Amino acid sequence: MRSHRDRALLASWVSTGARSEELLTSRERDAIPGQQLIGVIRKGTRVYQQLPASPDAFVWMRLYQEEAWANGVPRGRDQPLWWTLRRPWRPLNYHAARAMFVRANKLLGSVWTLHDLRHTATFRMTQDPELSMAYVQHILGHKYQSTLQKYVDPSTDEVIEAGLVHHARQEHKRAHPSPPPSAPAYNPESLGILFGGTLA
Repeated sequence: MRSHRDRALLASWVSTGARSEELLTSRERDAIPGQQLIGVIRKGTRVYQQLPASPDAFVWMRLYQEEAWANGVPRGRDQPLWWTLRRPWRPLNYHAARAMFVRANKLLGSVWTLHDLRHTATFRMTQDPELSMAYVQHILGHKYQSTLQKYVDPSTDEVIEAGLVHHARQEHKRAHPSPPPSAPAYNPESLGILFGGTLA
């Protein structure tokens, strides 16, 4: 990423799971660093929704904004959050954002797409056992939870690796059996109180 804007976009896409064009609908007022929320307009329903984002996204966003404002980019709560990097200033659209990502791919020698960032965010969220699938579904704006099934189904490689680790644990238990539990020790003072008198 060659600019703070591009780093902010990347961190926002990969942490919110928003569709690439959804993130570009945000206005300045929609970025709330204190609550780590970014508001977007959903693609299909056109409903406004706030999405949780990573702290990194807001660090890069603030650096981008300060730099952009110093260069003369329009500022105000109702102004677009994302702008082109050169005059004449224009709100960043999907085609310009995609061109930015294509350039980054060329530098990296990779073939990622903007939608791959949404897949990455989805995979990370579905792999967190403490994050409910219902919450992930809501964050991603999916109508059906079944859409997430492909992310939670283990791959063949994962199944094989888990099976091999299981066999290694079993072999370790056979080679290093646990010692039998020791007999419970009784406190003589407690027994004396219980049965009366002093135990010899």
